[in-house]
Amino acid sequence: MSIDLTSARRLALSACLGLAVALSAAPSYAAAKIQRLVTPGGLVAWFVQDATAPLISMEISFDGGASQDPADKPGVGHMVANLIDEGSGDMDSATFHERLDRRAIQLSYSVNRDHFRGSLRMLKEDRDEAFGLLRTSLTKPRFEPKDVERIRAQLSSTLRRQSLDPNNLASRKFLEVAFGDHPYGRPSTGTLDSLPKVTIDDMKAYVGHVLAKDALKIAVVGDIDAAALAKLLDDTFSDLPAKAQLTPVPDVVATKPPQRTNVTLDVPQTVVMFGGPGIKRHDPDFMAAYVVNHILGGGSLSSRLYSEVREKRGLAYSIYEQLLWMQHSALFIGSTGTRADRATETIDAVSAEVKRIAGEGPSEKELAEAKSYINGSQMLSLDTSAKLAQALLQYQNDGMPIDYIDKRSDIVNAVTLADAQRAAQRLWSNGLLTVVVGRQPQAAAQPNMVKPAGAPPPARAN
Repeated sequence: MSIDLTSARRLALSACLGLAVALSAAPSYAAAKIQRLVTPGGLVAWFVQDATAPLISMEISFDGGASQDPADKPGVGHMVANLIDEGSGDMDSATFHERLDRRAIQLSYSVNRDHFRGSLRMLKEDRDEAFGLLRTSLTKPRFEPKDVERIRAQLSSTLRRQSLDPNNLASRKFLEVAFGDHPYGRPSTGTLDSLPKVTIDDMKAYVGHVLAKDALKIAVVGDIDAAALAKLLDDTFSDLPAKAQLTPVPDVVATKPPQRTNVTLDVPQTVVMFGGPGIKRHDPDFMAAYVVNHILGGGSLSSRLYSEVREKRGLAYSIYEQLLWMQHSALFIGSTGTRADRATETIDAVSAEVKRIAGEGPSEKELAEAKSYINGSQMLSLDTSAKLAQALLQYQNDGMPIDYIDKRSDIVNAVTLADAQRAAQRLWSNGLLTVVVGRQPQAAAQPNMVKPAGAPPPARAN
């Protein structure tokens, strides 16, 4: 049987990734030595040299993200993220992607409220090609009209589908309720009204204002030495502007609970999204909040909310709750799904458990079990080069020290019962912001239990 070169490279990359996972079972990545690399050109990267497999993973981010979208055009950054690799320099979209595919290079971009992010993975032997394509996509994006309209149509189609998805509607409405007209209250993916208004000039302006060296953070893990990496980084990013031109974003505290908003949608399942103001990443109570939040709703099958809502009352198949932190605010947020005529009962059950933990805090047993889980899961979450690179970038964006991975277990273990009780009171003593999306309660009853409202979003390094 014959196999083409591109397929062979994909198989080689997949095999290397599998090998990296297998060899890291006794978590070598979590224990790896993290270097602070400063290039001759003055760029800074967090770097782990690892020859377990002949591959390199890099994560980058630029400060700004969707918060830099014009107030009347949410979605500019999202369109840039979807178009910046659709051709660059003298390469049209087809040529650019053919060069990626030929060597099975994985390059992607995304945007969240605070950051414009890029991800690059390649086999070691293809590093010059991969970094070169990254460079041209960042510094010479084409934004060809035909590509812009094709991507705009795709993104608009996605938004139309999401307009009928209760989970998406609940998330958008919750952020609108929590943040109002602050940039965090606007959808980072844009709206059906805003995307048609985004022009090529808007996207070029976004690139010129946001993608700059002083806003750049870099994390690299893989089979490359420091000197070779430093040269590649300087070659890749040297043509970027020295300084970003970011619009200042003010700090904001989410709307104070309690408050309830209903959105009518004729769907079989009613989605309940709940939350409120959180605790920011550099607050002294953050880790205590993280631990006690695991007890309330972050522990999946072991959480209090799962026990109360699913096991004791049979109101839903799943429920989750987590902390979200951003550069200028923080939230706790959770979601579940239930029958329309049981939505109020579900909200009451969640509210009662939130009130109980805010008043009493967790038990010593719950605290010990949460610490054990959090410390163990940290090791498992860093079992590949890509995951470690993502975590290192997140820690940089959060302003953590470079040795944070080594210190994290001690920080978790230092949380006392009094700390957890104080954090619980801060988070939940005021009750809940609640958004309910679905049929009115008097709608015909559905089967006793419904499928979950959706899996929780990917876990975040903390």
